Amino acid sequence: MPNLTLAELGAEIEANVRTALREDVGSGDITAQLIPAGRLAHARVITREAAVICGTAWVDAVFRHLDPRVAVHWHVRDGEEALGDQVLFELEGPARALLSGERSALNFLQTLSAVATRCRHFANLVEGTGVKLLDTRKTLPGLRLAQKYAVTQGGCHNHRIGLYDAFLIKENHIAACGGIAQAIATAHGIAPGKPVEVEVESLDELREALEAGADIVMLDELSLDDMRSAVALTAGRAKLEASGGINESTLRSIAETGVDYISIGSLTKDVKAIDLSMRLSL
Repeated sequence: MPNLTLAELGAEIEANVRTALREDVGSGDITAQLIPAGRLAHARVITREAAVICGTAWVDAVFRHLDPRVAVHWHVRDGEEALGDQVLFELEGPARALLSGERSALNFLQTLSAVATRCRHFANLVEGTGVKLLDTRKTLPGLRLAQKYAVTQGGCHNHRIGLYDAFLIKENHIAACGGIAQAIATAHGIAPGKPVEVEVESLDELREALEAGADIVMLDELSLDDMRSAVALTAGRAKLEASGGINESTLRSIAETGVDYISIGSLTKDVKAIDLSMRLSL
């Protein structure tokens, strides 16, 4: 599946930002009204820790929605690494808008940068192996496309976006369809041209999936020896994806088996927000 690009996300960013401002600003920021409406201010946003930055377009959109007079001056771009205490961007404009947009803007930036940072760490662990690390659907509701974009900025790759753009046939689907071959054949009939991936738990099931014409086979918690055997058995007839219980300590050894992909839910699910701070001056 192709990676998401920023050019595809214009409408999604606008929708994300409208939702964030509606839940935070609501009918109006009553605390910001303490400041005279015409008061101008300057602000700097720093990161207190090293991070791979992601989310600049969401920040821009927050302040554009609040007041188009706000100018945002970036010192980093998406995908670039920042050091602790580094200034990421500066703001100039009406003080009320700067303060009202602070939390929504930083929420996007701290979350998406956390995803990008974690992905860069994992990508570095498998550098030189040729494997592609894939995200999953374990994302924050409403922020799936944003998080999947952040994955790409960290050097990892997107799996399917949702339930609509590719088949992923798992154990329960196989049981309901009457077998692996039947499930794959039905999938090809429902949506010709859509990628068909099937999950297997043994080399025998892998053989069935290959004979039935699967495009991708997910090896669910197979041993390293079985993964190596699967690579030899497949011989390029389909792509192989390792999945299930994969962590930092096992990642490199799995990559070295020769599988094409490794999917990891924790790329988006288990991230810790980056510590950011905004400092205002009038």
